[in-house]
Order: sequence, then structure tokens, then C-alpha cells
Amino acid sequence: MSLPVAQGVPTLFFRREAYERAGLTRAALDARLGLTDAEFRVEGDLVALGPLYDVDALGTLVDELESSGLTYYEDFFELSGSWPEWLMVMARATGPALA
Repeated sequence: MSLPVAQGVPTLFFRREAYERAGLTRAALDARLGLTDAEFRVEGDLVALGPLYDVDALGTLVDELESSGLTYYEDFFELSGSWPEWLMVMARATGPALA
């Protein structure tokens, strides 16, 4: 199943394996980013945080994720939400990265 992605605001996506390897917890992310139940979603091998309205907190989190050893684009990435309102975007994981 695919996850809908909000238009106009960022969403942060993780490969589930990378999320777990990094020792991230939902409680810590909820507290830090002020997430609601609808803003923390897991579907198969994909973890999605968003829509995220605090872009400063998002930027700080991305910096910390990279400092902790996660690789942007390989382990996680931010989708800005910059597309027209008439377009619906859905996301799902496809499996491990190609070697």
C-alpha cells in the first residue's frame, strides 16, 4: 500500500531498516517535531514523518541524522511538497537499494 504525501509542506521518509538501525523512536520524534498520529506513518519498509510544519526543526534533524551516520538519499530524504495542488503524490518503498 502507498502513503499519501501532503502538498505544500515537507515530509521526511526513512527506509525502515535505517530508522531502526539509527535507534530512532517515535516518542522522541513526536516530542521533538510535535507530530500527531496521522503525521507518523509506517507502511512496509517505509517510515514517513509529516507533513512537517517546523522547517527549522526539520533542518536540524536532517543535520543530526547525517552526523549519526545515516546517508541522505540512501537512508532517508525529505520531499518538499512543492508540486501543484491538482497532483496527488503517493509513496511506497520498493526494497533494498541496488548494489
